[in-house]
Amino acid sequence: EEGMVTRTDPIILATVDPAQPSVGMLSIPRDRYVEIPGYGLQRINAAHVFAEADEPGTGPRKVAETVEHNFGVPVHRTLRLNFEGFVAIIDAAGGVTGHVEKPVGECHYPTPDYGVMTVQFEAGREHMDGERALQYARSRHASTDYDRSARQQQLIAALTKQLVNPLNWWRWPGVMLAYWQNVETDLTLIDAMALAPAVLWVGPDGIEQRVFEPGMMQGRTTEAGASVAEPNWDGLRPVLDEMFRK
Repeated sequence: EEGMVTRTDPIILATVDPAQPSVGMLSIPRDRYVEIPGYGLQRINAAHVFAEADEPGTGPRKVAETVEHNFGVPVHRTLRLNFEGFVAIIDAAGGVTGHVEKPVGECHYPTPDYGVMTVQFEAGREHMDGERALQYARSRHASTDYDRSARQQQLIAALTKQLVNPLNWWRWPGVMLAYWQNVETDLTLIDAMALAPAVLWVGPDGIEQRVFEPGMMQGRTTEAGASVAEPNWDGLRPVLDEMFRK
């Protein structure tokens, strides 16, 4: 996110099961129409801004509560990271290498001074610094939410791959400093130590990466005449069962 009283983009529901072991990520599109406890039917990315406006610091827990209420998946820990922190962590890790499956471009990409610029990615492998990775994750023009979600997860896996490489272990102190300076989380050090073996065992290439596909959603029109997308439980429930209810 860009600030704290703002809408979330993206929302990723992650699972780490040390017993399997297994690691997975499911991206929840920011415009899914759900019931936000205490606020009624809204797009899911509004949960954070509503809560932060009422009581600063409560946004992450309200998003978690919304996910639990609508999808029936308990959320044990939350992690909030803004754009500046994303850039800082990736730069501290020495950048990430991503595989651009198809050209990605945006001619109105927002700049920090509230202007716009053009960004372009050609198909193929590219090593990206933090700012370039953020552009890859955020670009929207001629790109669907499914594509953006997949790119965002790809970058998380690429960062994991960068950090587990013994050649980059010397970067860990800088990465941890960037992490503690920019991340707000209730994930404790003990939690991290308990989950780390599963992440290392599965490895970056073994992380299950899932996004909301068309069959997991259905469109409808609200009483106000707005077109919205709601969960299609026949398509979504099997994915939730497979990833989070093993």
